[in-house]
Amino acid sequence: MTEESIQTGPAMGAAAPPPQERAGGGASAPAPTSLSAGAVIRSLLLADEAVAARTRKVFPVSIDTSAELPYVLYRRAALEQQPQKSGQPGDDTVVMEVDCLAATYTGSVELAEAVRSALDFVRGEAAGLRLRACRLTDSEETWEDDAYVQRLVFNVKISRL
Repeated sequence: MTEESIQTGPAMGAAAPPPQERAGGGASAPAPTSLSAGAVIRSLLLADEAVAARTRKVFPVSIDTSAELPYVLYRRAALEQQPQKSGQPGDDTVVMEVDCLAATYTGSVELAEAVRSALDFVRGEAAGLRLRACRLTDSEETWEDDAYVQRLVFNVKISRL
């Protein structure tokens, strides 16, 4: 087979297939994947009473510089696909970093304890995803930008609903 005979899209001059339609018009949104794991983490944190007693501010990746302490910051730090033997997608393992920031050391530790309680060994569903397992694997503490920071690292198993 020559390089010229390999086709990866519509043939030259052929019209591309129309995008799928969803109710209300427009192209359908792709199904959520483990790239959206943060939505599940955020949902669990906002629903937890112990976290809510300390803060209602839970941000992805970065914050507005006007955000006041305390708050939680989360990000996806790594992702590993786990395909099934059939070649179909399986559960993905996602490494989520969750930072708990507060003006006092004690406040940061108390917030981190609440976050750990909300996530460690918890299962849940949100945003079209199922959190099948969540386990604390590492933590560290530091001081940055006038705040005490407790960083919790979770391994999270995610599958589609």
